[in-house]
Amino acid sequence: MLLLAAAGLAACGTDETRTLEEELDTAIRNRRIYEQRKEARIDELRGMLRVTGLSPRQEYAINERLCREFWKYKLDSAIRYAERNLAIARELHDRGAGIATSLHLAQLYSYSGKSLETKAILDTTSRATLPDSLRATYYQCYSLLYGHYAAISNQTHYDRLIRKYEDSTRRVLDTASFEFRNREVLTLIGQGRYEQAEKRLFSLLEEAGGETPRYAQIAYGLGSLYRQLGNDRLAREFYMRSAHADVCNATKENASFQALARMSYAAGDLSSAFKYAQAAIEDAQFCNVQFRTAQVAELYSIVSAAYQAKEARAKSKLKHYVLLISLLSAVLAVLFVYLYRQLRKLSRTQVELSRVNATLRQLNDELGDKNRQLSESNELKEQYIARFFALCSLYIDKMDGYRKSLYRLAQNRQFEELYKRLKSTSMMESEVDELYRNFDAVFLDLYPTFVEDFNALLSDEAHIRLRPGELLNKELRIYALLRLGITDSAKIASFLRCSLSTVYNYRTRMRNRACIPKEEFEKRITEIGNSREKEGLQFPK
Repeated sequence: MLLLAAAGLAACGTDETRTLEEELDTAIRNRRIYEQRKEARIDELRGMLRVTGLSPRQEYAINERLCREFWKYKLDSAIRYAERNLAIARELHDRGAGIATSLHLAQLYSYSGKSLETKAILDTTSRATLPDSLRATYYQCYSLLYGHYAAISNQTHYDRLIRKYEDSTRRVLDTASFEFRNREVLTLIGQGRYEQAEKRLFSLLEEAGGETPRYAQIAYGLGSLYRQLGNDRLAREFYMRSAHADVCNATKENASFQALARMSYAAGDLSSAFKYAQAAIEDAQFCNVQFRTAQVAELYSIVSAAYQAKEARAKSKLKHYVLLISLLSAVLAVLFVYLYRQLRKLSRTQVELSRVNATLRQLNDELGDKNRQLSESNELKEQYIARFFALCSLYIDKMDGYRKSLYRLAQNRQFEELYKRLKSTSMMESEVDELYRNFDAVFLDLYPTFVEDFNALLSDEAHIRLRPGELLNKELRIYALLRLGITDSAKIASFLRCSLSTVYNYRTRMRNRACIPKEEFEKRITEIGNSREKEGLQFPK
């Protein structure tokens, strides 16, 4: 029982992780929607800047809000507004605002890889005259400077300075603030007090509420904690929660995608690793976060190479399968020709034997044979048309699936021209139109008076009048398929590439316009052309 319970818990965990992965994939596909919401808020703030008679203080406040919106979204824009605020503070001779803006600008410079500019601001800032409220920001700027520079330059001897400034930041932070409590978690992890760190993180996660930027930061911390403890399932779950929150908040400066890419690559899941590495490097380049780009660039190249190698192996297997299918098709063709010849020989033998019979019996047998052949020909005719139409519809679906797969492959390998071509659906639409034209021509060859007979079942004002050059329209094609014995509306909708409700509406509307009882309308449709067949007329092949 214990083993079954453990297996059940593991299955539940797997299902939850799979659901989170599906939600994250959906969010990645729809991330342009979240970016548009972000841009709408930014445009609203930019509109406020265009108001006439705006005072410098008001402009400063609006720029500050814009800077927060662009923070972790587009660093270059955030830097531009911060630099403008620094100029305003100097014009107003507001020393406090100038220092605060300078330190904020130093943070932005550090994230964008401008280490020299960051160092210049910090060197010209007097620590002795700093207000107490800005000391934590000052020490944090130094910690970010050395941390980001170490990531870009791949150097580890800055770790001591990073820890020194982190300790200084923690000493001056308000103990009730989120920043202090979050840093305290790192201290607990460093001391090996993992259970206390886990409880503290879950407390902060509950406090963060919904999928906010702070929620994403805490979820990433939980993922890193479980990764350190060797619980890959929970680590992956919280990394996914963090990444989902980052996408929903249009946060481009993130670490969760990179962590997911590393875990997927280590687990041998190259498709997921490539997907998450692609998302990570796209976000880093969009935001212009240099140290994130440096971190993910090497991983992306490794994952991309492995993924391309996997795709190459899959293509090689596909070629072998195609060759095998071609050989089998050739063998089947030979067998078909052989059987066809044998059947022809057998048919000639039967005809010669039948001539020995009496004249009356011979005539009766010939008449029965002709009638049977005509009936079989009619059945085969309808089967072949239906099969032809089904195969054409399936071929179009396969072409569309093939186009989509090539589109994804081209996008992943960054072949821009191929991506632009294969994104177009004009080829599929052309094939659909060609399919309908062929079907109309074949059907009308078999039932040349179908349109006139169909209109004869309708009231005068409901007659269908085709446009010049048009053989059948959608309404007539629905009933053409009914005449061929395809009565399932779902199959008709699939063949005609329209919704099931559209087929139902057309069928209902035609029955209502009939000049005969509604119950007999579709039955009479299936009898169109029967008189011609009974008269022994030959249909075109």
